[in-house]
Amino acid sequence: MGAPVIELTNVSRRYDGGAAALDDVSLTVQPGEAVAILGPSGSGKSTLLNLVAGLDRPSGGTVFVAGTNVGEMREAESARYRRASVGMVFQFFNLLDDLTVSDNVMLPAQLIGTPRGDARRRVAELLHVLNIERHADSYPGTLSGGERQRVAIARALVNRPALVLADEPTGALDSASGADVAGLFGELNSSGQTILLVTHDVSLAAACATRTVRLADGRVADGGAQ
Repeated sequence: MGAPVIELTNVSRRYDGGAAALDDVSLTVQPGEAVAILGPSGSGKSTLLNLVAGLDRPSGGTVFVAGTNVGEMREAESARYRRASVGMVFQFFNLLDDLTVSDNVMLPAQLIGTPRGDARRRVAELLHVLNIERHADSYPGTLSGGERQRVAIARALVNRPALVLADEPTGALDSASGADVAGLFGELNSSGQTILLVTHDVSLAAACATRTVRLADGRVADGGAQ
């Protein structure tokens, strides 16, 4: 087994001296795993995801992603890390309504300086694989929720990230579209993509995760060992 993609060691996060949002959490995610973080609201799921994404810093402990100490990065370094190493999928898509589907997907590649021709070829490949190539010149507002989430997934994959982070990726979808996106995450993982997702949806975890970790009151209740 190779080096972990994610390695959290005794991580805590406290805000303004209050109770710990995360309390002494250790978690390892190996290459090719799809790990679902489950837990009620307030359990620390979003805090954990933000720490791995470099959007927040731990109060204690260390957060390593693909060998990089994410918790010690400066803001500019953190932004570069997210663009190059992490693909992010959100509940509400976060697409730019004034850009076409192709341009939304291509934007992260442009931000890291990928040559335009290479970026366009990568976008075309992803739109084909995700079965949305017919919408390449459409605008997000004309698409269904499931189609917009496929665009968001394509955008997350365009830079071939070591890790895909997903925050309630089916939370804004109807049940049929949610099942479709869950199947898609399962296919991505079967192709070797490492995925960390947070969700309230037990069926999503069952459909696409190779391991489930449960958080309660900022601590790992089950599934953290690997």
